[in-house]
Amino acid sequence: MADVQLSPRSVKRVRSYTKPLSISRVVGFLLLLLVTVIMLSPLWFMVSTSLKNTKEMLMYPPTLIPHTFAWDNFRQLFVSEEIKFGQQYMNSIIVGVFSVVGTLISSTLVAFGFARYRTKASGLMFMLVLSTLMLPYPAIMIPQFLLFTKLGLHDSLLPLIVPNFFGSAYMIFLLRQFFSTIPDELYDAGRIDGSSEFRLFWNLTLPLAGPALSTVAIFTFIWSWNDLLAPVLYLDSQENFTLPIGMASMMSSKFRLAPWNLLMAASILSSLPIIALFAVAQRRFVQGIVLTGIK
Repeated sequence: MADVQLSPRSVKRVRSYTKPLSISRVVGFLLLLLVTVIMLSPLWFMVSTSLKNTKEMLMYPPTLIPHTFAWDNFRQLFVSEEIKFGQQYMNSIIVGVFSVVGTLISSTLVAFGFARYRTKASGLMFMLVLSTLMLPYPAIMIPQFLLFTKLGLHDSLLPLIVPNFFGSAYMIFLLRQFFSTIPDELYDAGRIDGSSEFRLFWNLTLPLAGPALSTVAIFTFIWSWNDLLAPVLYLDSQENFTLPIGMASMMSSKFRLAPWNLLMAASILSSLPIIALFAVAQRRFVQGIVLTGIK
């Protein structure tokens, strides 16, 4: 068999892969390992505490690995009449899903208008939309609360959902930047074929904007899922609680002892939808961040 001749570049590349470990590389690896352990320690503490019974939860010094795995903590969350975790979980899912739907419907339409129809006033109107980002939520919290109270929507999930159907300035900005990267020639070709403006939006723009739409959906779902201030403001009855306010109520005085093991179990279950959503849409999410604003 004839000997295979490698180019100088290939030989250099092979040598770079097989070079011995240096002290700097070993130290760098150990530092990365240390940082990883530090970053994962809260997660380990949460999982470990969620699997402890009440007696072991109060032990000092605390145990890193439970002596007995109390899987019943997860079941107790759903069967307890005091916690009502199942109802709170469903409320959070309802708020999260409808918030995503409302934001996608409203923000995409507004962003499409700003990206495709340019007039003398469009720049000023877009700046007015962006200026709302400078308004902190406490500045509009009381007027919004009075509005929903007058409408009879207090102590319901609607005040957490309805504002998303009127658009989000940040999401409008994100989608507008992405829509602006689509060439005008595609729209001209669609108009020559007789497509209406809505058909151009539905059949041309939205299919090309998959990464940006995934980014908007993930951001909106995470913000609504983790929101605590608005549920505290509008919700009074425990049947309407979402997960953040429900988990906060577990620390209230109606419990003789703060159920840290149940709280950690609830934290794990509340993290699962976010982890699953990001795992499914990770590539589109990263692609949407990278491509937004790039011509």
